Amino acid sequence: MDRAGLADFLRRRRDALRPEDVGLPPGFRRRAPGLRREEVAQLAGMSTDYYSRLEQQRGAHPSEPIVASLARALRLKLDERDHLYHLADLTPPARRAGRHIGPGLLALADRLTDVPLVIATDIDEVLWQNALADTVLGHREPGAGRDSNITWRWFAVPGSRDRFPEEHWPTHSAAHVADLRATHARRAGDPDVVELVNDLLERSAEFRRLWERHEVAVRRHALKSIVHPEVGLLELTCEILFTPEEDLRVRAFLPVEGTDAREKLELLRVIGTQSFEQSNT
Repeated sequence: MDRAGLADFLRRRRDALRPEDVGLPPGFRRRAPGLRREEVAQLAGMSTDYYSRLEQQRGAHPSEPIVASLARALRLKLDERDHLYHLADLTPPARRAGRHIGPGLLALADRLTDVPLVIATDIDEVLWQNALADTVLGHREPGAGRDSNITWRWFAVPGSRDRFPEEHWPTHSAAHVADLRATHARRAGDPDVVELVNDLLERSAEFRRLWERHEVAVRRHALKSIVHPEVGLLELTCEILFTPEEDLRVRAFLPVEGTDAREKLELLRVIGTQSFEQSNT
């Protein structure tokens, strides 16, 4: 691990960013034009003390999820992301079917604050979601692994379906399996896909039954009814956008016209902002 190189690269990338580049208000009384350490730490989902230690050439060897979070927080391009991994003595993820969100996509996502937005891999590992998605869908810890995987949680984690009407569960289950079947065929033999399918086959009888039907359908559009504990039923259209180079999927949950979903989303956005401000006072 190149501690000096890592510290220098993190500091220079932090100094090169402006608050508005990452969706933060510019604020006042900034002694330097770049981001503050605490702002990078917040964006990366880690403590300020941990991040500061990295810039000071101290602390533990950062893990792959930590480095991936830093790459997203600092809006690194793919070459810069790979360089960060090398400095941390880690192997960069593959360019395709990877977990890197490019700065252009993040800049776009930062501006879409009035609809729930989720960015995930092609096997449904959530990498990023905005504050409104946290409020509407429930918080998911971004990163690699089962805890962040939408399909795994749907079939294997009790309570993960609570915000969806029970009569819609069979439709959602079939859609999850048919979409994963398409990814499994397209990326035949890739360990992350094979392991996920094998684990689901072992864990869930419902998944096994649906997998045996061999239905294939890549999800691009879906109607979602979500029951929120504070505002009740939300009728949303889930539009799924694809990024071919990284195999990422952007889910945007738009209000269905003719329903009160738009007003309820705005209310939840205000409630979420107020909750965030109260938690930081």
